[in-house]
Amino acid sequence: MTSVVLADDEVLLRKALAALLPIDGDVTVLAEAVDGTDAVRATLEHRPDVLVIDLEMPGLDGLGAVEQVRRELPEQVVLMLTRHARPGVLRRALALGIQGFVSKSAEPAHIASVVGMLHAGKRWIDPEVSAMAVMDDCPLTDRELDVLRVTRDGYSVAEIAAQLHLAEGTVRNYLSNAMQKTQTSTRHAAARYAREHDWL
Repeated sequence: MTSVVLADDEVLLRKALAALLPIDGDVTVLAEAVDGTDAVRATLEHRPDVLVIDLEMPGLDGLGAVEQVRRELPEQVVLMLTRHARPGVLRRALALGIQGFVSKSAEPAHIASVVGMLHAGKRWIDPEVSAMAVMDDCPLTDRELDVLRVTRDGYSVAEIAAQLHLAEGTVRNYLSNAMQKTQTSTRHAAARYAREHDWL
């Protein structure tokens, strides 16, 4: 049996998966989580074989939750579910060491079989997810995206610098480059532009 913690803010989908995964595969659901913060708590408490987590959740999203889990459990196996494989997201997920990426529209039997594969040490990315990811037309560098991501949360340049462990001048340079590339006049407009173009 493979034990999982299941994290998704969509109650119907989460409940359906919790009911169907044990039927469609050798899976036992240790706990369900309603958001990213809850997912971190449940994963650290139950230490599942695989954390099955939704990418987009209110507050702390799936990637943010995985980042926190990995600080405590660096070897935690993760399967990420997504409805929209935004360009750039897969790259961030792989950088975090996420082993699996599956569309939320997948059949529970497919999700159960991927859970088993990941538990056996393999990796899996659904073809439709990887197809979306290679269509990445983002002109911004990873570091420029990092500063825009933090800018979006309303932090000042000094706070961004402290959070990303960068010099304030370096943060200003990244922001200036991002504004130039997005043809916007403020860092907040640049962050909004990047978000609207699914780069964040």
